Order: sequence, then structure tokens, then C-alpha cells
Amino acid sequence: MAHPLSARSLEFAQTLVRMNTVSANSNLELIDFARDHLAGLGIRSRLTYNADRTKANLFATLGAGKPAGVILSGHTDTVPWDGQDWSVDPLSAIVQDWPQDNDDDEATAVEPRLYGRGAADMKSFIAIALANAERFIESDSPFAVHFAFSYDEEVGCFGVRELIADMKDQRIQPLACIIGEPTHMVPAIAHKGVYRYRCCVRGKEAHSSLTPQSVNAIEMAARVVGKLRDMADGFERDEPRYEGFDVPYSTASVGQFHGGIADNVVPRDAEFRYEFRNLPTADALLMQKEIAAYAARMEPGMKKVAPDAGFSFETLCEVPSFLGSASAPVTRLAQRLADEPRTTLVAFGTEAGIFKGAGIPTVVCGPGSIVQAHQPDEFVTLAQLARCETFLQQLAKTKEIR
Repeated sequence: MAHPLSARSLEFAQTLVRMNTVSANSNLELIDFARDHLAGLGIRSRLTYNADRTKANLFATLGAGKPAGVILSGHTDTVPWDGQDWSVDPLSAIVQDWPQDNDDDEATAVEPRLYGRGAADMKSFIAIALANAERFIESDSPFAVHFAFSYDEEVGCFGVRELIADMKDQRIQPLACIIGEPTHMVPAIAHKGVYRYRCCVRGKEAHSSLTPQSVNAIEMAARVVGKLRDMADGFERDEPRYEGFDVPYSTASVGQFHGGIADNVVPRDAEFRYEFRNLPTADALLMQKEIAAYAARMEPGMKKVAPDAGFSFETLCEVPSFLGSASAPVTRLAQRLADEPRTTLVAFGTEAGIFKGAGIPTVVCGPGSIVQAHQPDEFVTLAQLARCETFLQQLAKTKEIR
């Protein structure tokens, strides 16, 4: 059983949730808070910034001088809440009780919840790590603990790449990484990749009565969209299943489509955005090559009418899939710390594949559920936060990773 959540950890979680760090905004309020808190404990933080220095990653080592240890990783940005029907202020960080299903007819259990954007995904994990920083500093554990807090995870895992590059420049070689995304404190050992692209189609406009003199950009784009649909159907029909995922095969889908200016004008331009979510056993880059090759085969006919007609593709984000192992030492460590015999697979993307790609054994394990993330009235239960706090406090006492 986890101990009750400490008042300090709850206070830190509420403080971070009240900061508006939607990806379109700066995250420096949160980063400065974390840096100043650690500085008060004698810990120096390394910050790596985006190009215009409006956002930063934070990397800090607690237990300097010890052999490299375990990274506690979290992203500081959140998704927006525009247009969502919230019953509370998304930045209120209010704690409210909620009736909980209970087999005991004599009493109704109450489940306290922390509400607010980022409560589950994933400021609470960062907050609890910060609130317990002194335990890591004072620990007699033989290895250090590293805090790694990134920017722009929600829009493509951009910040963490700079953080890892800086870590390598400093010749820091951690033994393991625990990413505190919401998994109900069940260690997750795999997730799909997320690869998003934009396709822009240039045609040639004309009056709609003169279609042979035009190249209809929407129609050309629609053919590629149809190809994506065919590929998605093929994944569902033919791809070997990876049991454990909600959807046990790769998927492809179109999220946005724009084009045309009037009913009687053949459209010159069209644009659409799409994504692949690939199994760890599938290659999304090959999927994208297949789409680009299909489009290229249509270009000669388009250029006969308009030499500048054709397709262009832009990569919006490439978040690699993650495949760990139930037998990996970092997974077994997370299971012991969480007192959890199970492992799981998750449908959402994380920074895990990037850390693993840098040669760092990784597991995903954090409080709350992804079901609540990105939703109106996002919440995490205080019971889950208490489990997370116990998890981190046990990490401070850990003598070995095995």
C-alpha cells in the first residue's frame, strides 16, 4: 500500500498545473521554478533552449560524483483546451472528491482527484520528483538520479533531442530512464511510433468549364488520400498482429484537408495532413516512401499541362516507436518500485523511443491514465499520486538496478 500523498507533493503538483505551458506558449515559468527550487538545494541545472530562447529543457544531476544513474524524465508542455467543455478552470488545480464504485453497500468510497490541464499528462510526475529532490540528494544509493524535463513533446518530441545531445556532449551515460507518462503506475514496455506529414499539391487553375486545360489539385490530392486509405486497409488485413495494443496493427489516417476557392474554379492548390502510427515491428519511413513514390508517378501527367505542378511533402514530426523488454533490468526495477507484477503496452507516443535510440534502457511508468489526458476536466487521483511518490521514495533507497 502506498502512503498518503504528502502535502508538499500535492502543493508542487498544483503549482505546476496552474502554469499555462500549452505548447504554443513558453514553458520558462515552469523551468525557472524547477531550476530555482533545485538551486536552493545546491543543485545546478543545465538548460538547453529552442532557437528563440522562449522554451528550455532542464537537466540536473542529484548525487554528483556518483556513477551515472537513473533519469526521471517528463515533458513540461501540455495540449490546449480551446473549445472543450470544462466544468472547472483548466488552470485551477482544484482537488475535488468523486464517488467511487464500491462493493460495500454500507458506505460510498470517495476518490479525491486533482483537476487541471497537465494533471495527468504529465506535470504531477515532475512535481513529485521535485518535491522529493532532497531524498535523492541525501540518499546513500550508489548511483545518481537525473532530472530531465523537456519542451514540445506534445507537438513532436522536439526538445528532448536537444537535451540528449547536450547530455552526450557532457559525456553523461545514464544506466536507465524512467518516463513518467500516465500508465496507472504499470510499467509500459512498448508503444507505437507517430509520424506526421503535410502534403501540398500544386495544380493549375481554370474555369470549371475548361477542365482539360487545368490540373485539379484536389483531385490529385484525393488520389493520394485514397492510397493512404488502401495502405491502412492493408495493415488491418495483412500485417502480423502485435497483441497487447488496443489496435494490434499499424494505422494510417488523414487529419486535415484544405483546397479550393469556389465551385466554378478548378483548384490550383490543395493541402492535407496525415499520420502513420506504426507498430514497433513496422517501418513508418518505408510507408512514407511508398506514398511519395505513388505521388511521383502522377507528376509527369500533371506537368504536361503545367510544368510547375506536382507534390511536395513536409515532415511535421517523427516520434519513433518504443520496444523494451519485460526482462530488462529497468523494467524489473520499475516493477519493484511500483509493487506491480504486470507490464503493459500503451497506444500513445512518448519520448521513450528517443531515449532508447540514444542507448539508454528505458521504461514508461507514471501516475494517472491516458484516458483522462487531453480531455475536458483532465484529472489524476491522489491515490495514483501517492503510488508515484512511494515509487520515487523507494528509488532513493535502491542499491542496484537488476
